[in-house]
Amino acid sequence: MRGGRRDRGAPATWREASEVIDKTTEFGARAVRRLREERLAWLTTVGGDGTPQPVLVWFLWDGLDDVLIYSRPGKPKLRNIARNPRVSLHLDGDGQGGNVVVLLGDARVSDDPPADQVPEYVAKYTWGFERNGWTAREFAEDYSVPIRIAVGRVRGF
Repeated sequence: MRGGRRDRGAPATWREASEVIDKTTEFGARAVRRLREERLAWLTTVGGDGTPQPVLVWFLWDGLDDVLIYSRPGKPKLRNIARNPRVSLHLDGDGQGGNVVVLLGDARVSDDPPADQVPEYVAKYTWGFERNGWTAREFAEDYSVPIRIAVGRVRGF
């Protein structure tokens, strides 16, 4: 760790993750539950002109301080991340200004296996594969670029 933050290539430990989400607080417990259960989130990258670029994504939280998503090759979010790795991942609120969870961190293209080889990802998104008429393998072939977000901060209310 450098300056209290995890080195990009270093594996997370439970102690480091507990600094990101304090599960002993009401907010922390709610954030953990939502990160496990929610299916959709808004990934916001920064475009070349500095404009925020939100896009809806499927995600898998590792239970510590990393989030895994998959992208189609050549998408703007990949160019944005290559230029500026600072991103946010937002879970929808309750529609009345509450239950907000926002993760802030650094994203990078990773060497994670294809989506169809990540059992937790397949279990979480089988509904989506079926709804879109895909097999897990077809999804993995189309969304072939893994992106990992190293979460440095969580905020919300």
